[in-house]
Amino acid sequence: MRAIRHLPLLGALLFAACSVAAGDDDPTRVDGDRAAQLVAEEHAILLDVRTPQEFAAGHVEGAINVPVQTLPEAASELAIDRPVVVYCRSGHRSARAAALLEREGYEAHDLGPMSAWTGGS
Repeated sequence: MRAIRHLPLLGALLFAACSVAAGDDDPTRVDGDRAAQLVAEEHAILLDVRTPQEFAAGHVEGAINVPVQTLPEAASELAIDRPVVVYCRSGHRSARAAALLEREGYEAHDLGPMSAWTGGS
């Protein structure tokens, strides 16, 4: 019986641990409004890290496509003096891409899923 009383606490601790592990406190994460502002005002590069097929099926206007698998080789071709806003389908690939870009010295911002974009088309 004593263990049952601790279930709510255990559940809260597990939720908190999963939130941290999922990157909910990721300092590179931005919302759609901030991403659009970075692109419009700071001329950030808008980077779609999905596959070429996903990109061809629809993308944010002005985005360039560099699949996350090719980003380690392609990163050196991005202007390092401009911020980079990264997105994908669900947010997993964009988080990986933003972390990689940050390690390489870029100012990276993770929008997460393309659906979070609020800056137009």
